[in-house]
Amino acid sequence: QVQLVESGGGSVQAGGSLRLSCAASGYISSHYCMGWFRQAPGKKREGVALIYLSGNIEFYDNSVKGRFAISRDNAKNTMYLQMNVLKPEDTAMYYCAAQGDYCRGGSWREEFFSYWGQGTQVTVAS
Repeated sequence: QVQLVESGGGSVQAGGSLRLSCAASGYISSHYCMGWFRQAPGKKREGVALIYLSGNIEFYDNSVKGRFAISRDNAKNTMYLQMNVLKPEDTAMYYCAAQGDYCRGGSWREEFFSYWGQGTQVTVAS
């Protein structure tokens, strides 16, 4: 069983930065797809960034490309989301997710993932 715990959320001014962490417990092999999703009030949960652990292959939604960076520290069993040049529209609850499969087009849908964290709130003031 995989358990995920997010941390690092908070409130920042537009243009600021935050780094989210997702600590994983349980066995996660290199053949896992992991991702960050976010959900703003009244909106559907959407994929932000994905990483396929075999080869650290990264994927980004166009809305965050060039501003956010996903990474993974295997020694610490932790995934990160470095968020720079934050905008008010980035305000949301951010969730990490994991699935024992390679990342694919369907990985942008929340139904692809079996394991989820509890979320961490990010608020960006204008």
